[in-house]
Formats: sequence, structure tokens, C-alpha cells
Amino acid sequence: MRDFMRVPLPAAMMTMESDMGLQTPFCVRAKRWIILALLPLLASCSALRLAYSTAPEITYWWADRYVDFNAEQVPRVRAALADWFAWHRINQVPDYVAFLASVRAQAMGSVTPAQVCQRSTEIGQRIEAAYERAIPAMADIALTLTPANLDHMEQRYRKGNLEFRNEYAQSDPRKRREASFDRTLKRMEDWYGRLDDGQRKELAAAMATSPFDATTWLAEREARQQDILRTLRTELAARPDLSRMVAALRRLGEAQTQSPRPAARDYQLRLVDYNCALVARLHNTTTPAQRQRLAEKLRGYEDDLRAIGGLAPSDS
Repeated sequence: MRDFMRVPLPAAMMTMESDMGLQTPFCVRAKRWIILALLPLLASCSALRLAYSTAPEITYWWADRYVDFNAEQVPRVRAALADWFAWHRINQVPDYVAFLASVRAQAMGSVTPAQVCQRSTEIGQRIEAAYERAIPAMADIALTLTPANLDHMEQRYRKGNLEFRNEYAQSDPRKRREASFDRTLKRMEDWYGRLDDGQRKELAAAMATSPFDATTWLAEREARQQDILRTLRTELAARPDLSRMVAALRRLGEAQTQSPRPAARDYQLRLVDYNCALVARLHNTTTPAQRQRLAEKLRGYEDDLRAIGGLAPSDS
């Protein structure tokens, strides 16, 4: 089921995530099935086609780690994933190609915070469409979940939260800031190449004003996980039919995308505003050569996605 999570999209795509507050909007745990289909966008060009071809299997093993499917559930899950990825290849991969081409052109110039937010919204819309397509199959599988499945999921949540705490919520604030800067710098340089001293100082200055707080993020993540578990346990106890479970998952998805907790909603809005301004600020410090490097990487992804979707090579 969905969870508050990080979706590490490149700064080049006008939305970027990082530890200092560049967290993209709250997502629900089941969305990771969908997001795993987007992960090839983050792979090296040479690995992208292989990553996509193995995505159903990788997604299955990821989901199984959380749910621990039993013998009766396994074929349902595998069939659902095969069906979803077949749909995705036909219906969404061509759209990704067009989207990347548009971003590639835009990334060659300066951008405004409003443009960054618009791109982030467009990405969110694509993920939502993919999630909506997955809901019926997810509901069918959810109807088979047992108390043992839900207990396993809860244990996996606890483990993941501990890992998050160790990586992002270190007790020493200085070490936390340094680790955050190093991770963010690496992401930037993966896309643009080495940043010069001035750009690094700009990045450090931008991060110093971040509203991101790891403990606040973790608290909301844990609350959302409990929302998921409570909803599933309540619904399954009522022995719902498929339509009721579909409706429950849809409501859960909506609630998890926009937290029912006012403080969390306000925090998210502050992060979104900060993210948009920060990505624009950082992108606008890059040189023509750095933007060209970015464009070439995006073009490589476009070419591989064209091959994945069976599309003709682009002339542009």
C-alpha cells in the first residue's frame, strides 16, 4: 500500500529530491509498484532496457519483501504485474518519451520556480494515472491478505523506519547536515557534471534555509503506515467485495497523497514551495556545458525508452 516516500527524479526533470527538503509529495506504499516502472529513468542508459525488461520480477520481489505472499497469492501478484507492465509499455512509455523531450528542451535555458512546480505536477499526474490503473488488481490481491501478511508488513515498516532513522535522523546535527549535503551534491553532479566552488557554495547556502526536518518526516511516514494497516485490517474484517476494496484503496490513496493531519499538510506545502524555488535556483547556476551534459543524458533515456516502447528513433 502507499507510503510517504522519496521519488528521486533528476533536477534536470525540473523536480529533484534530497535530504534537505526536496521531498516530492507524499505517496502511498503501493505506488512503489508504479514507481519501480519509472526507475529506469534513473538508471544508466546502457542498463535502462535491461532494467525495464526485468521490472516485473524486480517489483514482485520488492513487494514480497513487504507482504510475504503465500502460495495462493503468488500467481495473482505475478499475473497482475505482467498485465500492468504490458499496459504501461503501450500507454505510458511513449508519453515519457514526449515528456523527456520537452524537459530536455526546457532544461537548456533558465527556469522559474513556477515552471519547476508545473513539471512536478505533471510527473505526479503520470504516477496517479499509473496508480489508478493498478487499483483493481491491487484490490483483488488485498482481498486475499491474511493477518500474517499484515503483521509481516508492519514488521517491515518498522525495519525500514529504523533504517531511515539511522541514515537521515542522526543524533549529531552537524553530521546530519554534512551527509545531506554530500548526497545532494552527488545527485547534482550525476546530472550536470562537477560543480565549481561557487556552485557548491550556492548549494550549501540553499540547503541552510531548508524547512526539511527528518523527525517530522519520519513521524508522518509512521502515521501513514498506521493508516494503511488500520484501513486494511478494518476492511478485511468486514469481508468486503471487490468494489468496496477498490473504493477503500482509492480513498486511502487520496488521504495519503494529502495528509489528513493539518500540520503535515502545512509542512508539505512549505516543502513544495521551497523545492520549486531551490531547484530553479540551482539549475540557473549551471553553465551551458553542464546543461548540454544534462540534455545528452536525457536524450539517451529518450532513445532507450523509444526502443522499449517499439517507437521509431527520433530525428531531433
